[in-house]
Amino acid sequence: MEDRPLKVLVIMGSPRRANTYHAAERIREILQENAPVDWEYVMLRDADLEQCRGCYTCFERGEEHCPIKDDAALLEEKMHDADGVVFATPVYGLQVSGLMKVFIDRHSYIFHRPRFFRQKALLLTSAGVMGNKEVLEYLDTVARIWGFEVVARAGIVSHANMGPLPAYRVRENEEKLQAAATAFLAALQRGTRSKPGLFDVMAFHMMRATFDELGERSPADHAYWTGQGWLRKGRRYFVDVPVNPVYHALGTLAEWYMRRQIRKDLREIG
Repeated sequence: MEDRPLKVLVIMGSPRRANTYHAAERIREILQENAPVDWEYVMLRDADLEQCRGCYTCFERGEEHCPIKDDAALLEEKMHDADGVVFATPVYGLQVSGLMKVFIDRHSYIFHRPRFFRQKALLLTSAGVMGNKEVLEYLDTVARIWGFEVVARAGIVSHANMGPLPAYRVRENEEKLQAAATAFLAALQRGTRSKPGLFDVMAFHMMRATFDELGERSPADHAYWTGQGWLRKGRRYFVDVPVNPVYHALGTLAEWYMRRQIRKDLREIG
């Protein structure tokens, strides 16, 4: 890592500066006790971000043709500029907050055209009783498909109106935040990309099959994948890192099956 402050962006999905925000602040404190960190919040409640209209324009023609002109492109640019991104949300109704869901929906084209391979991600949730595990798993899937290397996650227990937490809960939350911050800092300072896991390799091969076979029907995706060199024969992953040979073999098999299924479907619909 260059001799400069680590640049961390927090996508804050809480409409309040309460439990989730305070947990993010604790992570900031731990990081800044150990390294120079340039810390920035994007408070989604204050962002100009309209709900996705489901028009498919970003998928079919490219995100630059989206009819909604708001802060979506600016938020993507901020993620590109960061070394690490913290995705932080309270658990609402066993899911991310509505603010976070709109943010994810508005950037859904990245599921087709991943791009954040340099950045590390930390996932942070807070829940009163349950839902942390499920929401962290959802955020993990989103971030990894977008290209992030997810290096840390923490789901804390908090109460909105039930008074102070028991002492053991406070200790558990602090331990989780300490562990997540330590892992996040280590990954940021390392800088290099770790080997992809099985999920990552399978996602690459299945997406590769899809956007290659659907070339004419998915021109923006096909052009993007072609431009990145990901459709070239022998390509093993999005970026040039070692890939577990077993994962590669399984991914290649999944790609073959996916191509076979897509070709069958295309024949059926003419």
